[in-house]
Amino acid sequence: MKIVKQLLDFYINSSIHVALAVYALSWITLLVFNLPYDENILYFNFYATITGYNFVKYFGIAKWHHRSLAKWLKVIQVFSFFSFLLMLFYAFRLEPKVIVALTGLGLITFLYAIPFWPKQMYLDEHQNLRQISGLKVYIIAAVWAFTTVVLPILNNNQELETKVWITVLQNFVFVLALMIPFEIRDLKYDSIKLATIPQQIGIKKTKILGVLLLLFFLGLNVFKEEILIQFLYKEVIVAFVLMLFTLFSTKNRNKYYASFWVEALPILWLLLMLF
Repeated sequence: MKIVKQLLDFYINSSIHVALAVYALSWITLLVFNLPYDENILYFNFYATITGYNFVKYFGIAKWHHRSLAKWLKVIQVFSFFSFLLMLFYAFRLEPKVIVALTGLGLITFLYAIPFWPKQMYLDEHQNLRQISGLKVYIIAAVWAFTTVVLPILNNNQELETKVWITVLQNFVFVLALMIPFEIRDLKYDSIKLATIPQQIGIKKTKILGVLLLLFFLGLNVFKEEILIQFLYKEVIVAFVLMLFTLFSTKNRNKYYASFWVEALPILWLLLMLF
């Protein structure tokens, strides 16, 4: 059991799980828009997520404690390096317009981890986008939405029509709702200066907000030209499961509640779409 736990921890800590979630949402976009399986953009998004998340999570640790890194972190560093190489491999196979769009996403990821503003402009002792009061969840949701919708559409030479932007907004709202259990879990760890959603409005109102976000996520379908029932009922199932996870969230849940089970919901959504 100890080995299983170590493998599970590596799977989560190395960002493979979150990368699969991004991969799943990207594939769902292809299915919704009736586009063929696009190995290049799907694998790029997968490896880019591992590279980006591990860069953001471990940059500070690697910077200051490089010689004394724990063994598990060294393994993650090596794994991240090979993921970065694979990301570059698939990047060279993407459409030029996607590469242009990726420039902005890359800049956001860089600024999310690297200090860049004068200290007096910050509410916390750090100087990166991640630490700006109340901004973190919206940056993550926006990057996920753009990555999982716009990039697959552009790489298949499709127009960015109204339906595409509605889907972008849906994914943005879905990811915001997906992060509510994480925000509640981290309540006892986050600095009060971060001004996270539960810190600002409390746990009960945060859960209500999560439910409202899911209703809004489903309601956005009425603005599409046609509502496909075979897709809609699967969205309802995923939204309902996420609602339950949100309502039963507490700041004392074990680490796998959000990091594994909640994060797995995009994968569940993909499985419903495929089967």
